[in-house]
Amino acid sequence: MRLSEDQVRQFREEGWLFLPETFSAEEVAVLREEAEAIYAANRPEIWREKSGAPRTAFAAHTYNEAFRLLGAHPRLVEPIEQLFGEQLYMHQFKINAKAAFTGDVWQWHQDYGTWLRDDGMPEPRAMNIAVFLDEVMPINGPLMLIPRSQAHGNLDASHDLGTTSYPLWTLDDAVVTKLVQEGGIVAPTGKPGGVLMFHGNLVHGSAPNITPYPRKIVYLTLNAVSNHIRKPTRPEWIAHTDFAPIQPVPDDALTQYARRYKQAAE
Repeated sequence: MRLSEDQVRQFREEGWLFLPETFSAEEVAVLREEAEAIYAANRPEIWREKSGAPRTAFAAHTYNEAFRLLGAHPRLVEPIEQLFGEQLYMHQFKINAKAAFTGDVWQWHQDYGTWLRDDGMPEPRAMNIAVFLDEVMPINGPLMLIPRSQAHGNLDASHDLGTTSYPLWTLDDAVVTKLVQEGGIVAPTGKPGGVLMFHGNLVHGSAPNITPYPRKIVYLTLNAVSNHIRKPTRPEWIAHTDFAPIQPVPDDALTQYARRYKQAAE
């Protein structure tokens, strides 16, 4: 799967790109079921909101076969290899819940700021690529992006340890206001199976979800192998230290797994 010249241009200029219907309903259905089972488990990799609702589940690709296949899927790996011009490894893998009624805020931040400060990542040659497991709508806490904000590089941030259950390096209101005046705000929405990719320095956040509609999204943080982290401070299941290049699985691997999963349940 390769990006077109127009898609590459949009990503370079705007800092983000949305690819609708990248995964089929059959593929997404098994991922959604597996995600719910993971959220119900009692594992240290699962962070919860102050309410007890799941917030994010880290490293599912290391203990769940469906997410292992997703983490090495060519539809996700190949476009990023195309942009970076080299092989990738998995820096982080998480399933963000944004649960119905109780999904909490993700404050305005840049991903690379955390990867630099907490993990010792040399350059912003990593990015998040998000797979929608539920429909993302304007009302259920979609990810909000500030286009072209990646051009400002790594911005000063404060370590917010109190707003939510998850610590985050966040930007102050004045900085966000200035960036929005320059670039505006977009909130990509779409059906399950859509894929959103965005630059490591793109400023983004999301509002709480007070609707009955959950908003599960899988995030693969794919990093160029040469850009591997140098000074990890977080647990291995948050910031991985296996820098072996990802070997993509066959394109139909997740589909075949979904069919075996369905047959086993019948």
